Amino acid sequence: MAGTTPGTPGTPGTPRVLRAMNDRAALDLLLEHGPLSRTRIGKLTGLSKPTASQLLARLEAAGLVVATGTTEGRPGPNAQLYAVNARAAYAAGLDVNQFRIHAAVADITGEIVGEYELRTPGRGASGVVRQVTEALDGAVKAAGITRADVRRLVIGTPGAFDPATGRLRYASHLPGWHSPTLLEELAAVLPMPFEYENDVNLVAVAEQRVGAARGHADFVLLWNEEGLGAAVVLGGRLHRGFTGGAGEVGFLPVPGTPLVRQVTKANSGGYQELAGVQSVPRIARAAGIETPEQPYVPVASGLLAHAAEAHGDDPRYAELLDRYAERVATGLASIVTVLDPELIVLSGDVLVAGGEALRARVQSELADLAASRPRLVLAAVPVRPVLRGALESALAVTRDEVFDTSR
Repeated sequence: MAGTTPGTPGTPGTPRVLRAMNDRAALDLLLEHGPLSRTRIGKLTGLSKPTASQLLARLEAAGLVVATGTTEGRPGPNAQLYAVNARAAYAAGLDVNQFRIHAAVADITGEIVGEYELRTPGRGASGVVRQVTEALDGAVKAAGITRADVRRLVIGTPGAFDPATGRLRYASHLPGWHSPTLLEELAAVLPMPFEYENDVNLVAVAEQRVGAARGHADFVLLWNEEGLGAAVVLGGRLHRGFTGGAGEVGFLPVPGTPLVRQVTKANSGGYQELAGVQSVPRIARAAGIETPEQPYVPVASGLLAHAAEAHGDDPRYAELLDRYAERVATGLASIVTVLDPELIVLSGDVLVAGGEALRARVQSELADLAASRPRLVLAAVPVRPVLRGALESALAVTRDEVFDTSR
C-alpha cells in the first residue's frame, strides 16, 4: 500500500489542518461567548498573540468574523473585539403539524432573523410541496434574504419517514405527507439540501444544545401535547430505530388500560390512553373537578397549571397530580428498565404545565416502579422547541461546512 506523501493538503498534522482546527476552536468560542478580543481568544485557545492575530486576520479575510467595537472600562488602551459574521450563512427550519407550518430562518450565530406561519386547517391531501415552499419563502422574505442564501433546511413532522419506502409513518393525521414521492418532489423544488426529522427528536436536539440536557450524552425526553412521544439519545446521538419509530411510546402497552390492537389504524396505544392529553380531564372529573374535555391541550395544561398552584390547599388538585404522575411514571418505568438513561426531560405543554409539583411526584413514583433512578428535569426550551431543534440541527451541519477553512 502506498504511503501518504508528507505535506499533502488535508493530511492530519499538517500546518493547514492545524490552522483549520485553531480556526474552528476560535469560531466556536466566539459563538459561545460573544465578541472577544485577540488577547482573550489567545488565552482561551492557548495560542500566542502573533498566532491569534494571524488567525483573526485569516478569518476576517474569509468573511467569517468581523470587528465589532472595542473593550471599555478597563485599564490600558481599548482592545479591538471580534465576533462571528452573522451573515456568513443562513439555515432554516420547519415545524409541521396538522394545523400549520411554522418556518424560521436563523443566521450562522443561531439568531432567528425571519419567521412565518402558514395556517393549514382542514387542508386536503394535495399541495404539500406548495405549502412547504410558501412557508419557507415567507420566512426567507421576513429575513430579507433569498431562498438561495439558505444553506440547509430541516423539516420537523410528527412520525418518521421510513428510509426503506420513503413514506411517512406513525402520523396518519397529516394528509398529503404520505406520498412515496413526496421527498423527491421537495428535492426538485428546493435549492438547498434538506433533511426531515421527527418533531419530538428535534425537541431533544434543542434541549441537548441549549436546554436542560446540555452536557448529557444519554437521556430520554418525554413529550406530551396532542400526542405522547419520546426521543432517545444514546452516546450523544439520536436513536431513531430501523424504521424511524424509536420513541413512538404512545403505542407502548402498559398496565392500567385495555390492550390496544392494530395501533397504527387506531392511531393510539396503551400509554397514550393512560397518560396522553385526553386522560387529564378524565382524572380531574373523577377527583371532583368540573371541567370540559376539549380542546384537549389547553384544558389539560390549564388543569395541571392550576393544580401546581392549588394542590396544597385543595385536595382535589393534589389527587389530580398524584394520579396523573402515577400514570406518567408507569410508562416511563418500562423505558427506564430497557435504556437506563442518565436523565429524563419532561417536555411539551401538558407536562411542563404541572411544573415542579408534577415533576417531583413523577420522580417519586418512578423510584418505586423502576430499579434505576434517573434524574427528572423540566424542559428548558419553552418557546417553539420543535422549530428551535430544527434550526439547531440545520445550523450544526451548516457550521461544519462554512467554518471548515482547510479547503
